[in-house]
Amino acid sequence: MSYKNDFIKFMTECGVLTFGDFTLKSGRKAPYFVNTGNYKTGKQLAKLGEFYAECIKDHGISPDTLFGPAYKGIPLAVSCSVALFNKYGMDVNYCFDRKEAKDHGEGGVIVGKQLTDGEKVVIIEDVITAGTAIRQVIPVLKNAADVKIEAMVISVDRMEKGKEGDLSAVQEVKRDFGIEVFSIVTIEDIIKAIEDGVIKGKEYLDKMLEYRKTYGIK
Repeated sequence: MSYKNDFIKFMTECGVLTFGDFTLKSGRKAPYFVNTGNYKTGKQLAKLGEFYAECIKDHGISPDTLFGPAYKGIPLAVSCSVALFNKYGMDVNYCFDRKEAKDHGEGGVIVGKQLTDGEKVVIIEDVITAGTAIRQVIPVLKNAADVKIEAMVISVDRMEKGKEGDLSAVQEVKRDFGIEVFSIVTIEDIIKAIEDGVIKGKEYLDKMLEYRKTYGIK
């Protein structure tokens, strides 16, 4: 079984990937939902970091530093950096941002590795819905130093059109910022996992395919 199928099973076991009838922030009615806030144990976080590390290794990405946007990205970047060292011997820096700049002590917005010009940074996030977070993060990184943002790694690519236009949030990030976004899995991987019996949910398959037909990108 590929690590993609392992990850899909892992998400369902953790209650992160669920099926049913959900109303999204966009107002769309979706037959599935991804809630990364349901990761809550040390064991889960350790395993999650390994999946991110495997995705990075699989795509041949060689970052100097992992950046985890506050707040959800913080544990993701930390767990991924640990997994990269434990699994692949890659000793990668990590850092994250404060929501408000600290005006005492060492000060500043960045916690962890202090960024330097030319540093290769990979952003670690959970999902991209509207691309709002990435638009806030890039100025933070560029204000810290003239870094090179190598890529962004997320857990699930919904491959879903935005409210305006026919591009997904992932495609918009590539168009607007020239940043490649890699996901551990896509919605197509999840659909195939249901079809192949990797996870339960065949009763939702027709709704999944219809939703994909209505809102999905190629």
